[in-house]
Amino acid sequence: IGVGLVGFGLFFLLFGMLLYFDSVLLAFGNILFLSGLVFIIGFRRTFTFFFQRPKMKGTSFFLGGVIIVLMRWPLLGMLLEAYGFISLFRSFFPVAFGFLGSLANIPLLSKVSGALG
Repeated sequence: IGVGLVGFGLFFLLFGMLLYFDSVLLAFGNILFLSGLVFIIGFRRTFTFFFQRPKMKGTSFFLGGVIIVLMRWPLLGMLLEAYGFISLFRSFFPVAFGFLGSLANIPLLSKVSGALG
């Protein structure tokens, strides 16, 4: 159920951005994505991930962006969400780039993962 909710959430977020930041689709995508995340890793783990002391800045921007999208200011909300997402998952990006570089053996991705890691 969680993977389906996250997938539909990402689909609605992408579709909302393609339709010139449609606030209803973006809000629905945010709700589906966050509820799917809770279903996948559990409520307690989700809470402890988002509310760790070093990640409070990213969490406040991300959840603030979700609230602003729900208040029908989609462009500002998505900018805040993007900044929050990048600051929340900053430590995960080198791992993901390393995995993609070793999986596909693409020279450019290998160089980027080597520079970041």
